[in-house]
Amino acid sequence: MAFDQLSDRLQMALRRMRGKAKLTEKDIDEMMREVRLSLLEADVNFKVVKSFTQSIKEEALGDKILKGLNPGQQVIKVVHEALRDLLGKETSVFAFKKEGTHTVLLSGLQGSGKTTTAGKLAMYLRKHYQAKPLLVALDVYRPAAVEQLKTIGKQLDIVVFEKGTDTSPLIIATEALKYAKENNHNAIIFDTAGRLHIDESMMDELKQLKTLIKPDDILLVLDAMTGQDAVSVADHYHTQLGITGSIITKLDGDTRGGAALSLRKVTDVPIKFMGLGERLDALEVFHPERMASRILGMGDMLTLIDKVTENVDEDDMMNIMEKMMSGKYNYDDFIKQLKMIKRMGSLGGLMKLIPGANKMLKNNDVDEKQLIVVESIIGSMTKKERKNPDLIKQNSSRRRRIARGSGRQVSDINKLIQNLEMQISTMKRMSQMDPNTINPNNPLQSMPQPQQKRKKGKGKNKGGFRF
Repeated sequence: MAFDQLSDRLQMALRRMRGKAKLTEKDIDEMMREVRLSLLEADVNFKVVKSFTQSIKEEALGDKILKGLNPGQQVIKVVHEALRDLLGKETSVFAFKKEGTHTVLLSGLQGSGKTTTAGKLAMYLRKHYQAKPLLVALDVYRPAAVEQLKTIGKQLDIVVFEKGTDTSPLIIATEALKYAKENNHNAIIFDTAGRLHIDESMMDELKQLKTLIKPDDILLVLDAMTGQDAVSVADHYHTQLGITGSIITKLDGDTRGGAALSLRKVTDVPIKFMGLGERLDALEVFHPERMASRILGMGDMLTLIDKVTENVDEDDMMNIMEKMMSGKYNYDDFIKQLKMIKRMGSLGGLMKLIPGANKMLKNNDVDEKQLIVVESIIGSMTKKERKNPDLIKQNSSRRRRIARGSGRQVSDINKLIQNLEMQISTMKRMSQMDPNTINPNNPLQSMPQPQQKRKKGKGKNKGGFRF
């Protein structure tokens, strides 16, 4: 993710504060030096860095922290609150009109990802507001821009209004508004051409489109890689158009994330959404407090819960759990469970939402390819074998045939069998837990542990795969 490097540096600076019974002004100065360098390396605007570190230092040097109980934890709280305020303090809600047609004008530099974002936003509105969106292709200058939007619309089964590249964007917009009214579209997303904020003729075109369309939202699409330049870009766009919010794209990459940290403070333009991948469902609402928690390694359980709620069918999940506890769990259920997980996004991204998981991921990278391996192995099984796992467990010739069919080793098949049995065993032990004896800090310690026979020798697992 874009903030990974910044997250590591900030966590390292704050880790030195933890556990200290007393803090001195020297401790605070050393921490602030690390925080300042971390933000500058993340390409955060230097004025923002100065203001941010000064506010933290003033708060941290107060008597309440220096002389209070557990000062290290209180400093971390101060940094978290300051980071949250820097990102926007409160979530900027997308206010979709319940009546009439909600119009959105997307603007931004060329290459910022506007066309893909237009498709993502259309999908988001349809999913969360039951809207009937219309995508309008106004980028008549970039080669293949219209075709790209048509392809996205086809993938999403969303209507795209276009008139090719020989018609003026103003004429296309006029006809699109008429078309939307005639066909009962209650959301219109106008995908405009990318343009530099210093290009006066192109900016004039946007102003004319704004006057014609009278958009409910003017959203600026910014690439997270833009860095400090994002501030001047957003400032010029805001001055010329009066943008109502921004969408930060490519936050799933290795960028430094300075744009997101500088934008709200300098321009007072709220970040409404963030793009976290190429998939057309990879658009999330930007929550400043949750993002601050992620950056400081505190996880983001609320976002994880949202992902589970949106992508996992409760009845299917309960059915799988009942099968596990009754011993009827099979490979069809296993593959169904994997598909549920894949719908929620990458495993690495999901793990980072869990508090403390970042530390585990340092030495144990989550290999996304292992999901494909599992799918290929299960795909090489017969219907009877998928429904009855014992057929494979008790027959070595079947395991060899499945290994050949999936292009894997027999040891990989054995590892999958172990994983299936481990899931069943874990669920059975959890069902036997006494709620009164559960350790809230580590529920696994409260589970009845299986008795294992000690084997002679020191064997090592030389193959197979991990989840």
